[in-house]
Amino acid sequence: MPLVPMKQILDEAKKGNYGVPHFNVNNMEQAQAIMRAAEEVKSPVILAASRGALKYSDLIFLRNIMLACVEKYPKLPIALHLDHGNSLESVKTAISLGFTSVMIDGSLKEDGKTPTTFEENVKVTKSCVDYAHPFGVTVEGELGTLGGIEDGVGSGKVQLTDPNQVEKFLKLTGVDALAVAIGTSHGAYKFKIKPDPDKNLLAMDIIREIHKRCPNLHMVMHGSSSVPQELLAEINKYGGKIPPTYGVPLWAIKEGIAAGVRKINVDTDLRLAVTAAVRKFLYENPEAFDPREYLTPARDAMQKIIKERFVEFGSAGHAYDYTPITLEQAKKFYKK
Repeated sequence: MPLVPMKQILDEAKKGNYGVPHFNVNNMEQAQAIMRAAEEVKSPVILAASRGALKYSDLIFLRNIMLACVEKYPKLPIALHLDHGNSLESVKTAISLGFTSVMIDGSLKEDGKTPTTFEENVKVTKSCVDYAHPFGVTVEGELGTLGGIEDGVGSGKVQLTDPNQVEKFLKLTGVDALAVAIGTSHGAYKFKIKPDPDKNLLAMDIIREIHKRCPNLHMVMHGSSSVPQELLAEINKYGGKIPPTYGVPLWAIKEGIAAGVRKINVDTDLRLAVTAAVRKFLYENPEAFDPREYLTPARDAMQKIIKERFVEFGSAGHAYDYTPITLEQAKKFYKK
């Protein structure tokens, strides 16, 4: 099966009213965990590479790890996605490497830290759409800024998405999906108090209002790891010192999916799963020195979390609902 444009995966998610998790890939074990879980539950897959991941692994190595997933699992629909591209050049590089989807984060300047104006965001986002669509490549934009900093990306300040600007932004840019800021943050340190349904720390009304105005828009929730408390406890039990922190609860993500969110970015949860497994293994096996010995339980721990997210977000069981299209077919769609 050829790689598919992410737009098709999100279009099908809209039809079925479910969400699809986006998982960042940094190494082979992470890619294997994602694909093994996807095959087990029959879910479409969004494999993503952040700028930090590309820098860590060298973009050619990471691209080939992701392409190995396509070769190993030819029946699953898979999109390769650039996460938080910061310029037209970064988008061009990803497309030249075979990515079928790109995100241009026009909410921040190229430094990944300084917020832009609405007009600046529109300009850089439209330039990326104009470049990507003739290749059949999906484009995700962002309006508003998230808190937290991850892989060097983030202003550290939250600027919630203004629903009044969304319709205009879509018309001026032509993006296929839009990351919205509703109070989530990158990284593990999202909330100091535990969110609950009676005191939700997220601006879910923004999602509902945007969906009301733009019902066909595929919204994206960034910074949506749930930061499982059992993983924090495991890390600290075996020598870690992570202070109390809370993530985005699954019930809140499900509320977002019901209101039109189609893609949910998860990264921190996998980092926590790896760290907990490695710390536990090395504590219990102080004589161990072979990375394969401790990366095996780490991979299994990630797979467990990933499988849970496929099921919880509703994408499990939907991998074979539709006939995947190619970038060549997507080109014809955009040409029309």
